[in-house]
Amino acid sequence: LILGRMYDYQLLDMMELGLENFKSLQDFKNSKIASGTKPCLLFAGEPFADTTNNTFQRLKSLLIDFFRGPEVDNVRLAGIEHVLQFTAQEKKVLMRSYRIDLHKSGTKHPRVELEEIGPSLDLVLRREHLASDDLFKTACKQVKNVRGVKKIKNMSEDVFGNKMGQIHIPSQEIKKIQTRKVKALKESKEEKLEEIKKKKEKAESARQNNIEKVF
Repeated sequence: LILGRMYDYQLLDMMELGLENFKSLQDFKNSKIASGTKPCLLFAGEPFADTTNNTFQRLKSLLIDFFRGPEVDNVRLAGIEHVLQFTAQEKKVLMRSYRIDLHKSGTKHPRVELEEIGPSLDLVLRREHLASDDLFKTACKQVKNVRGVKKIKNMSEDVFGNKMGQIHIPSQEIKKIQTRKVKALKESKEEKLEEIKKKKEKAESARQNNIEKVF
């Protein structure tokens, strides 16, 4: 079994593992978990705990990348159904798979039981190709806020997921706006005659007032 990963189109880490004492899912006659369930990863053993053991630290990182599944923000307690345990013993890694059963305990915390469901295998560490510390550090670098949502200026979103935008328009002179001439908005002939008649009456009234002031 060969595990490896790439960085910048080049091989970063690669490890060759031998298989011993393999037992498949069919060897365990019990109910299994749903496909695609995100597992809980457990690492035990002195080699995994020793930070100076570069080989097992890289192997641990490889196993996490391979088995962790999609990243999530929240985890529901009842949704944790699968455990993968890796136990390090000298040059061996014992891999076991368990189903989590939650039972009533009489308290607010449930009683947890593990039932092995397979597969079960013993991995023997053989050949390895590890990247230098500088290259591994460069590969692990992340851009700041790489998972953050990019904020768009003058854009907002309500609780229903509707996007709303704000547009800034400078003050406009409405009197200078050229509007399209529409026949429906033009004055009719009767309206024009009525307007002329009102103007004449207004002018005649003003003339009479001026004559009365003189005499």
